[in-house]
Amino acid sequence: MFQPDQAPQEAPELSAANPTEQVASRPPHPPAQDGGRLRRVLGRVIRGLDWTFGLICLVAGLAIFSVVPLLNFISLGYLLHVSAQVARSGRIRDGFPGVRRASRIGSFVVGALLICIPARILSGLWKDAEIVAPGSTGASLWRIATFLVTAVTLFQILWASLRGGRLHHFLWPAPLRFLAWLKSPDKMTSVRDRLSAAIAGLRLPFLFWLGTRAFAGTFLWLLLPVGILIAAAQQAPEAGGAILSLLGGLLLMPVVLYLPFLQVRFALEDRFRALFEIGVIRQHFNRAPLAFWCALLATLLFALPLYLLKIELPPRGIVWLPSLVFVLFIFPARLLTGWAFGRARRQPSPRHGVIRWATRLGLIPVVLLYVVIVYLSQYLSWNGTLGLLEQHAFLVPAPWASL
Repeated sequence: MFQPDQAPQEAPELSAANPTEQVASRPPHPPAQDGGRLRRVLGRVIRGLDWTFGLICLVAGLAIFSVVPLLNFISLGYLLHVSAQVARSGRIRDGFPGVRRASRIGSFVVGALLICIPARILSGLWKDAEIVAPGSTGASLWRIATFLVTAVTLFQILWASLRGGRLHHFLWPAPLRFLAWLKSPDKMTSVRDRLSAAIAGLRLPFLFWLGTRAFAGTFLWLLLPVGILIAAAQQAPEAGGAILSLLGGLLLMPVVLYLPFLQVRFALEDRFRALFEIGVIRQHFNRAPLAFWCALLATLLFALPLYLLKIELPPRGIVWLPSLVFVLFIFPARLLTGWAFGRARRQPSPRHGVIRWATRLGLIPVVLLYVVIVYLSQYLSWNGTLGLLEQHAFLVPAPWASL
């Protein structure tokens, strides 16, 4: 760009005597930008792969947390926080907080597992040598080698974590950098600050407290209708069981209708009382009825296939694998619910009455089908009628750790 007091220089005139004079007088061509463009493209690809890896690690972490007592509230809190983030900004891409940090944690886990492979191999050779020739010189040598490699491995894991925990930190020890770190006077202070920042960045207390309160409020909403359904299952149909089942189903329908959006508003405002303010949800529905219908349909539709995983209790060692499926289904539903709520917040006025009433009528079959399937799930679940309390569409992702 030229400055206001500058003017572009005139191009050199052609010389008839020497036609190549103009070529020689031209300024050299600017350097090719292909290298810079290639670096930008590669940088975007690397950042995209890092983000994808972080998302995979995040989903796996939520699945693992969801089967651990008390930690499952962190999983629920994160999913609600996702909805609140999308509702606040109105953008789906804002519904993945902590993905980069999850990528860092996943890189640390993968790197630590990789560099532990030599120690594990030596440990196996040592045990085999002890079986073949107990107390022999060969077995002693394998034992010493195992201890030495294990010590080096532990040191490398510690040093890689201090450098940032990326995968390449495990593959190359950077000895010169380690010597420089040893000479630095504030090395322990920097370690403490990094550790404090890493723990604070996870926001685990916030997510735990958010999930705990959401669980308590949601359980209060579900207690009456689900309690009636459980009581009806204990009664014979001719002794009033059919009437109780019908009553419990009718009470469960409005709960299912309002609860996903009440949870979003609670996470958005961080007020426990917001879980029970139905009038505000009605006002938001009037401003974006079609978005609410789509979000509720996705929430209930994604929850239905998950009841098939409740037919048989999985082995304890792989109990987190079905939970991975739960998170994969629930995560998109939370994103859509937050998007619908955020869309309603940005609409200045209610939609036309015809649209509102048509959407209300369209909600009835969706909610009715969900309630019927939930009622029938007690005859398929390994937990029987108590499985009615495992409302994974609204509570923690893993039904086996809901209570």
